[in-house]
Amino acid sequence: MNKRILFVTGKLAYPSLCKVLEDLQPTDFTYIVHDLGISVASLMTARLIRHRLTDIRGATHIVLPGRFRGDLDELSAHFGVPVERGPEELKDLPTFFGKAAVAPDLGRYDIRIFGEIVNAPEMTPGEILALAQEYRDDGADVIDMGFLPDTPFPHLEDTIKQLKEHGFEVSVDTHDPNLLAQAARWGADYLFSLKYDTLWVADEVEATPILVPDTPQQPETLERAIEALQARGRPFLADPILDPIHCGFTDSILRYAQLRERHPDIEIMMGIGNLTELTHADSAGVNALLLGVASELGIRHVLTTQVSEHCRKAIREADLARRILFHARGEGMPPTGVHNGLMALHERKPFPYDAGEIAGFAKGVKDRNFRIQVAEDGVHVYNAAMHKAATDPFDFYPELGVSEDGAHAFYLGVELGRAQLAWQLGKRYEQDEELRWGCAVERGEEDLTKHKEAGVTLLEKREKAKRKKK
Repeated sequence: MNKRILFVTGKLAYPSLCKVLEDLQPTDFTYIVHDLGISVASLMTARLIRHRLTDIRGATHIVLPGRFRGDLDELSAHFGVPVERGPEELKDLPTFFGKAAVAPDLGRYDIRIFGEIVNAPEMTPGEILALAQEYRDDGADVIDMGFLPDTPFPHLEDTIKQLKEHGFEVSVDTHDPNLLAQAARWGADYLFSLKYDTLWVADEVEATPILVPDTPQQPETLERAIEALQARGRPFLADPILDPIHCGFTDSILRYAQLRERHPDIEIMMGIGNLTELTHADSAGVNALLLGVASELGIRHVLTTQVSEHCRKAIREADLARRILFHARGEGMPPTGVHNGLMALHERKPFPYDAGEIAGFAKGVKDRNFRIQVAEDGVHVYNAAMHKAATDPFDFYPELGVSEDGAHAFYLGVELGRAQLAWQLGKRYEQDEELRWGCAVERGEEDLTKHKEAGVTLLEKREKAKRKKK
């Protein structure tokens, strides 16, 4: 008898499941996909399935979502065919059927990142170039020259020309319209920011202006500027201004949505630094959310900064977020299960084994080498002579018997420290492997080799810059 599988799912997962099965191209079974009419597949119950699934359409097997928690035996008896759970993540379906999983294509995106060098006037052209190269390596498409209050920028011309010589796109951010016009003549590609009263700059130069309202609370002034440049046939980006939380954040999100509704086809800019810099929360999550808003509204340009220490990976986070969101949008799915790089602190499945399973492993050990594993109840250390679980590495020391072996004690201290962190944060721990921190981790030495220029690494450049300042 030919195997015919009925996959039962919900509205949100239906298109993604169909796409995964289509790409799978199974040869050992045929399939049907049934939308049970519930939005979230994991919320379906056995009673709901019995009530709504009235025709299994000749299926010989039924596969339910991996997070379904109902009685499978009861459903198997009801439908007269085997009923089983699939994997918890749709992307794992090929592996579930014994085929190699296909990694998502994260090589494409449609959001451009402007990386602002906020203190550019205080840096030399060489220092700006080195930082711009870091920004570009992390994902920035345009390097933005920020200005500081009451701080001259006499080397702006040299800086722009040097960046252009090295293939950078450059934007300049100042309130001085005359300086914006001059920067465009020196080669700047984008100008932050023009209001209705300063549109004369756009008439004199070819650089693309970013339009802003007179104040964020006056969107009508942005409309006037948009209409004026549309009448002139000039390209532009429009930015209604994103405000920090408790300073109008919600209203500003609505302004972006309303601007897109009024102008379905214009290019929009969103400056996301106001949120990442002024919200003391991990910036990866903030960036993922803001890039999600941009993805939904078709906002294809974002400006970000890396001023605060907690935002020092903002460009890298935005780069990964735009790739994840582009892929998820193309698949018609929420941005889940695509890539773990933005989950710096936690894991989706931190503890692959429970305490009972680890106890079973411990019983089978016949040697005195220590094994370390982490479960929901804490850190487990075991060998042929002992098995102990604790949440504090110091609790293990009396039983390890390594006080006379400094090297072994050092090794166990490092591993138990990692294991404790993994247990505290809910991260995956594997003995002899470093914890994975996603795109938040500092570059390793192997990555620094990519940044060599004339035989000088970025680390050496930083040390030279420090010596110059001294």
